[in-house]
Amino acid sequence: MKLFVGLGNPGAKYAGNRHNIGFMALDQIASDHGFSPWKSKFQAQISEGVLGGTKVLLLKPQTFMNLSGQSVGEAMRFYKLAPVDVIVLHDELDLAPGKARVKQGGGHAGHNGLRSIHSHIGADYGRVRLGIGHPGHKDAVAGYVLRDFAKADEVWLDDLMRGISDGAAHLAAGDGGKFMNAVALRVAPPRSSSAGSAPKGQKAAVPSEKAAKSGDTAKSQPSQPSQADRTDTGNQPQPSAMERLLNKFK
Repeated sequence: MKLFVGLGNPGAKYAGNRHNIGFMALDQIASDHGFSPWKSKFQAQISEGVLGGTKVLLLKPQTFMNLSGQSVGEAMRFYKLAPVDVIVLHDELDLAPGKARVKQGGGHAGHNGLRSIHSHIGADYGRVRLGIGHPGHKDAVAGYVLRDFAKADEVWLDDLMRGISDGAAHLAAGDGGKFMNAVALRVAPPRSSSAGSAPKGQKAAVPSEKAAKSGDTAKSQPSQPSQADRTDTGNQPQPSAMERLLNKFK
């Protein structure tokens, strides 16, 4: 069994905040993969389901960010899970908006939610760091993470959430590489590599002016008479029908 933890703050007031991107990711997974309705347990909202044959518990702590570890620790003890069975999805200031990175273990980098989890279960759990960008100055961080995503963020945020959902089964299986590929296909889909064909809805390339002129010149040059147009003697062109008719009256 795997425990996916999304970090955020409870209540409608915080629902659209940058700090709540972890909650948003779990909501997308639950919706797309037919998980059970959310219910209250372990000081959290939980939902159960299966991803690629692996049973997964989704957990959104309702203790507020700074006490997230209480809820995570309670759920782990109930299901007898180890830290390696836990994957925390959280906002990351040091990643550009729309970027995602998978990490196993390590420090909390000053993130209060991770700091709390560290204090309850140690540092050996997995993380999915979800980039929200940095406001530019550390004094602006608190206000930045507790504000809603801007309207301009909607496109990349939707792509990121769908990518996380697409790769959720790989994440549950412990394949971070395939998970990241699934995210990348949504956030930065590959461009078409077919050469020589114009994209749909666009006209084919127009020949260059030089090429067009060359073609026009070739067309405008008179053709040389063929062998059939020459007489057998002197290689002179045969008279036209009109000339032959006029010759009869000479």
